[in-house]
Amino acid sequence: MRCPYCGSLDDKVLESRTMVNGESIRRRRECISCGYRFTSYERIDEKPFMVVKTDGRRQPFDRQKLEKGIERALEKRPFSTAMVEQICNDIEDSAIKKAKEEREIPTSQLGELVLEKLYEIDKVAYIRFASVYKHFENLDEFITEVKNIEKRGKKQ
Repeated sequence: MRCPYCGSLDDKVLESRTMVNGESIRRRRECISCGYRFTSYERIDEKPFMVVKTDGRRQPFDRQKLEKGIERALEKRPFSTAMVEQICNDIEDSAIKKAKEEREIPTSQLGELVLEKLYEIDKVAYIRFASVYKHFENLDEFITEVKNIEKRGKKQ
């Protein structure tokens, strides 16, 4: 590692710590040439996880978009920020598993994963998300979806 002070390539690691749930390593280093101490971080550089839009375009998975959609669906519902984060983690993990080696998932599959998760935890949030995701055009479509929830609930 090049010393930011003198430019020398000779250094020694004084301390290493795992950071952020094991996703990175922080290393305290000391330059052997000048004695300057500095910190470096080591992270896995993964191939980006891609989302395939309905028109065929591909774009990197944006966790913030996922969080925003789920937060909107759960707005004014009894869920903490930590719970929303856990829901997003679960959905992201499921999406990555479904995407397998191609490291991409269609938006339709991603939307279905969100709907499944919201159905498990909160039916109101499910309906809110479904109304946007499924592009309800009128009240009849909305009522049909609510009736489908009632039917699924009776089967279980």
